[in-house]
Amino acid sequence: MDELGPSPAPVPHRLLNDPSFVQALQRRDFTAVFAMARENGMSFYRIGEACGIKDERVSKIARGEAKVTALDTIERIADALRIPGALLGLAARPWEHSSPMPPESDDEDDPMNRRRLLRGVLATGLTGTALTALTDTRQSVDLSLAADTAPADLSDLEAAAETYGYGYHGQPPTRVLADLGADCAGLQLYLDSPQPVGTRIRVCRTAGQMAGMVAIVLHDLGARKEARGWFATASKAAEESGDRQLHAWVLAREAMVPLNYGAPQAAAHLAEQARQIAGNRPSAAATLAAAVAARAYALSHQPEQAREALAAADAFMERLDADAQRDTWLTHGQQKHHVHLSHAFTALGDTRRAHESQQRALELSSPTSTMTRSLLMIDGATCVHHDGDTEQACQRTVTVLSGLPDVYRTGLVHRRALDLYRSIPAQHRREGAVRELRDVLAA
Repeated sequence: MDELGPSPAPVPHRLLNDPSFVQALQRRDFTAVFAMARENGMSFYRIGEACGIKDERVSKIARGEAKVTALDTIERIADALRIPGALLGLAARPWEHSSPMPPESDDEDDPMNRRRLLRGVLATGLTGTALTALTDTRQSVDLSLAADTAPADLSDLEAAAETYGYGYHGQPPTRVLADLGADCAGLQLYLDSPQPVGTRIRVCRTAGQMAGMVAIVLHDLGARKEARGWFATASKAAEESGDRQLHAWVLAREAMVPLNYGAPQAAAHLAEQARQIAGNRPSAAATLAAAVAARAYALSHQPEQAREALAAADAFMERLDADAQRDTWLTHGQQKHHVHLSHAFTALGDTRRAHESQQRALELSSPTSTMTRSLLMIDGATCVHHDGDTEQACQRTVTVLSGLPDVYRTGLVHRRALDLYRSIPAQHRREGAVRELRDVLAA
């Protein structure tokens, strides 16, 4: 920002030729305007910076949770985004006769083109083509991490990483994955730009966060091998940044891959590494690592170790500051804590405490948290099975699976339901409700 105020951030010229975008402008529908600008490569941080609006408010406007009605704000948006006044029912803006529109880039490596490519190949799911495109992106970032380089300005990417940290917000996981993959590819350009050591640290920290979140989405979708590759990249970036808490967070999140896919002892090993790196002071990473370790030990039939880790997680949780308890992928809020406790207590067969955590986690979960709510309800059904009512447990799980969109019925949710089915003794497999669960899982 200079003495004349924030620098403008022109919307991509193609948007001004998009009938849907033009209609949104004419209606002064800034929910659609900001959302479409974001979809076309403009971060909420950059929009807010140019318009003089906090990026959190920009995000709320894009989600329809806030509106723009004040004339001076509308004029400010028009000037900042270089939207001709006529499209917003305003007089021609002073800059319209002196600032020509920038030409569209034909660069196939442009971040917007990468985003469009990833969205296209992911539209039909995790196909071989989609995973190859993501792997190419990860390998490019890996190569860049080996060089002693960094970007000139990280603010936009750091803000983007923070925004992704707020999770799916009702978006399909493949959509979030496409956007994250595109921004990771764009990050490579910054990694290749020589900068001072302090800036290099910031770049690597952002790379670790973004790569870790790509891995989280891949894990949720059931792409275990690819998730491990991205976690390895995230770990490399976090280690180079020198941020021990980020490194511990990456390892704790990585531990959830073997944890959720049948290798709890491997998960316990990774979680203990994370606990050692995080140290003994309360932090989001230390709390997460202890909670994941508790789940791993419970699934490994090591109840004493599980309860020790649960006690450590609870002790850390009580001492976390408000910032560390925000509800994001990168922090450890109460909702997330109870999600972990739900699974740990369910695996231990402590159904009373499991139900308490399930209820608390559901109360704290957003209605759009489809995957989390589904996992909690399957945990609840598993507790019903532990308490002796296998028929009701299967019926509940079938109801959960049948009510989900196809994109959520794979990966982690499917695995958790399959774990319930496999825990049912063979002599009950011919019962009607059990057969129905088996058929839904097979479908």
